[in-house]
Amino acid sequence: MKILKKLGWMVAVIPAMWACENYEMPPIIPQTGSTLSSPSSGTSLTLSVDNPEELIPFTVTAADFGMTGSVTYELEMDLAGSNFANPVSLGSSTSNIIEVMAQDLNDEVLAKGAMFDTPTEVDFRVKASISQPLSPIFGESVRLTVTPYNADVAFPVMYVPGDYQGWNPENEMTVLKSVNFDNVFEGYVHILPGGTGEFKVNETNSWDVNYGDNGADGTLDQDGENIKVTDFGTYLMKVDLGAKTYELSDPLYWGIIGSATAGGWDSETKMGFNRDENVLTITADLVEGEMKFRANQDWAFNFGGADGVLEADGANIAVSEAGNYTITLDFRTPGEVLYTMTKN
Repeated sequence: MKILKKLGWMVAVIPAMWACENYEMPPIIPQTGSTLSSPSSGTSLTLSVDNPEELIPFTVTAADFGMTGSVTYELEMDLAGSNFANPVSLGSSTSNIIEVMAQDLNDEVLAKGAMFDTPTEVDFRVKASISQPLSPIFGESVRLTVTPYNADVAFPVMYVPGDYQGWNPENEMTVLKSVNFDNVFEGYVHILPGGTGEFKVNETNSWDVNYGDNGADGTLDQDGENIKVTDFGTYLMKVDLGAKTYELSDPLYWGIIGSATAGGWDSETKMGFNRDENVLTITADLVEGEMKFRANQDWAFNFGGADGVLEADGANIAVSEAGNYTITLDFRTPGEVLYTMTKN
C-alpha cells in the first residue's frame, strides 16, 4: 500500500513539473517615448513683445506603446538642470504638432525665475498618453535657449478685500499672486491706523467664494469670520489654497528718512496708504540731500536704490532739488520693490 501511495504521488507531481518547465512568460512589449524633433536641441528662441500671440509650432515624434489606440502628446518644460521637479504643461495635441502661444511660453519662463532679455536654458519633454490602461511614457528631453521679453505676467491671483481698502473685492490692485502657478499665493497687505484691521481673501473679484478664519488659528474657513490684526503696518501674507491655510509676517511700518527729510537721519516720517493703487505714499517737503525708506525705527529694515528700483540696504537716494514731493513705495510686483518721486 505504501508503495502504491508513493507511485500515485509521483504520477501527480511529474505532470506539474513538466508544465512548469514548459511555461512561458508573457512577452514584454517594447515602448518608445515621443521626443521633440523641432525645434531641435540647441535652438535659440527669442520671444518678441511685438508679437505675443505668435503660435510657435513644436513638432514631436510618434510614440509607440506596442498596441493601437488614440495617443495624446503633452509638451512640458522646466528650467535646465531641474530634472523636471516642477514641470509646466504648455499644451497638448493628438497630432504631432503642439502649438504654443509666445506669450504663454514667455510667462511660464519668467514665472520660473528667468530674467527678461536674458537667454535662459530650458528643458522640454513630451508626455505621451494612450487610450488604453497604460501609464504615460516620456521621451528624452531637449534643451533650448529661450530669451523672454519684459511683460506683465498674468499670475493667478487671490483678492484681499478689507477695511483697509474699502471692502472692495473688485480692486485688482489689492491681490496676492501665485508666481509658481501652484495655488500658493503671496503679497503684501497694508493695514495702517484708522480702521478695524479686518479683511478676507476671495478666490474671485466677488464675494462668491470668500475665506475668513474661525478661531484665528491660521486655517481658512469658507464664509468664515473676518481675519483681524491688531498691530499696524505692512504684512507679508502667504495663502496655501490647497491646504486652506495662511501665514502673516510681523508688520513693518514704513516711512522716509534721511538728510532731505524732516526727521533727518534720526527718525523716519511715516507713510500713508493709497487704497486704490495699493501703494504706500507720502507728500512731503524735502530739502537737498539724501533719503531712504526705513521701517519700525530699525535699520534692519531699509531700502535704497536709484531709477525707481529699490534693494535692501541699497544706496541712499539723492534729492538734488528742494521742493514738495509725492513719494510712493510699491510692493505689488513679485520679486521687486519699486518707488516713485514726483516733484509737485
